[in-house]
Amino acid sequence: MVNGHRLIAILLIGLGSIGISVTSAAIADSTTPQKVAFVGFRIINEAMEPISEAEKKRAKLLDLIFVVQLQKTGQFELVPIQKAIAEEIDKGPFIGECNGCEIDYGKNVRVDLSAWGTIQTVSNLILNLNVYMESIQSRQLTYIKSIDIRGNNDRSWTKGLEWMLKYYMLGQDKE
Repeated sequence: MVNGHRLIAILLIGLGSIGISVTSAAIADSTTPQKVAFVGFRIINEAMEPISEAEKKRAKLLDLIFVVQLQKTGQFELVPIQKAIAEEIDKGPFIGECNGCEIDYGKNVRVDLSAWGTIQTVSNLILNLNVYMESIQSRQLTYIKSIDIRGNNDRSWTKGLEWMLKYYMLGQDKE
């Protein structure tokens, strides 16, 4: 079955550079929107407690924010992942832990970039938010950013992602 966060991203879409050292300016200067297949956020639970329903909902909320913010820039075109490919992704190891399967999936979907994210829960206070984008053509990570957030709640998760996107990925000046 297709993960709910992928379905949200696909529904939202219907509604609606090179190496790890790439800068946000390089992304911002692109004149032709890059096609992106976004797999979604995954929770990596290192805390002593099981993943809660609230955390699962927060991960879906991050998916929605990520898709909306990228599409608003006009620099990215998010391409839905076909059902058969999404089911194949669900059966295998998570993107980023699959020895490059994101490249094959990206080729099948005909995109420029594969994107995914993780939320690493160390405790209810200490969490780490990560976003990755990989070029299908060069087979290199074009964007990788990790930030720490404090607090396991809707506000800390969403503000953390919004801040990362605004100041790192999309290269907007700090206010």
